[in-house]
Amino acid sequence: MENRKIRVAITQGDTNGVGYEVIFKVFSDPEMLELCTPIIYGSPKVAAYHRNALNLEVNYNTIQTAEEARNGHLNLLSCTNEEIKIDFGQASQEAGHAAFKALEQAMKDYRKGLFDVLVTAPINKATIQSPNFHFPGHTEYIENSVGDGQKALMILMNEQLRVALVTTHLPIKDVAAAITKDTIVEKATILHQSLKRDFRISNPRIAILALNPHAGDNGLLGAEEHDVIMPAVEELAAKSIQAFGPYPADGFFGAGSYSHFDGILAMYHDQGLAPFKTIALDSGVNYTAGLPLVRTSPDHETAYDIAGKGLADENSMRQAIFTAIDIFRNRKDYDEPLQNPLPKLFHEKREDSDKPRFTVRKSDNPKRDDSSKTDTES
Repeated sequence: MENRKIRVAITQGDTNGVGYEVIFKVFSDPEMLELCTPIIYGSPKVAAYHRNALNLEVNYNTIQTAEEARNGHLNLLSCTNEEIKIDFGQASQEAGHAAFKALEQAMKDYRKGLFDVLVTAPINKATIQSPNFHFPGHTEYIENSVGDGQKALMILMNEQLRVALVTTHLPIKDVAAAITKDTIVEKATILHQSLKRDFRISNPRIAILALNPHAGDNGLLGAEEHDVIMPAVEELAAKSIQAFGPYPADGFFGAGSYSHFDGILAMYHDQGLAPFKTIALDSGVNYTAGLPLVRTSPDHETAYDIAGKGLADENSMRQAIFTAIDIFRNRKDYDEPLQNPLPKLFHEKREDSDKPRFTVRKSDNPKRDDSSKTDTES
């Protein structure tokens, strides 16, 4: 196999949306192929239909397996031989099934180590549902498929801010019951580790948002801040995690307080995402933290209203690819010093002396028969 660049898997998403349009627009820039080796998981026939309908000048190399992907080319991996009807801007079970087949194949290939990072084009969360996909969205499906027991955390981000969510795709009526101290601590801990490892921030500061208006107004508008959120902040502080709050969401974003923090933890979907999308415009990226797989997505939906019209802005897809590559590199840099740690040492007091001595644990160095001895004992 040829010496390869970072391999970026890109799933086609809903075939009646803008997925192929934004992918092809991004890779119409030849410099993108110098940065990575892209592998689109989709359908050659669907791809050709989109390219011709939108009159996009982009070439791709059709492959049957990810092993065939070539550097310097936009590779398109065929995930299905089924005929797929394209009806721009319309929700259909056929388009949802095609989106699932691409995602399913990507999960299989990731477990085989055939690509490095995943970027997902938008899906229709209703039409993708089936006996094989019974999840609220990409995040939950990917966590179940390749999480290996680790918990996912949704982070919406751009260069200005990073907003993570305690609860994601829940009806508002169910949110308050889902906000517990343990859940907040769990999500904030994942965010803290992600900020350190994925974004290389040595001592991140995290803002915790309130659940109720005016942070509950001392219990007048709700007790969750006093009973749940503040105890979680205190527990995080005891774990040496710099978490602050709870802050009323309206004033926090309105006053620009987010600029003082490395990450923000919102209690529910629209609390964090409505202000984020207002600020981020077309540069936002959806990042799934906490999992072995680096997965990003453009921060927009299928955009049925403009599908097939050539009006889709590709910048969010471009930023999603850049972000996935940056995080992949950051993880390698962060993990590298931890791969071959020095043998663990501990103090042990001699029976016949008050002087301490250093001893190497035998289990840490099994090749040495005299591993319990140090140079001072020889």
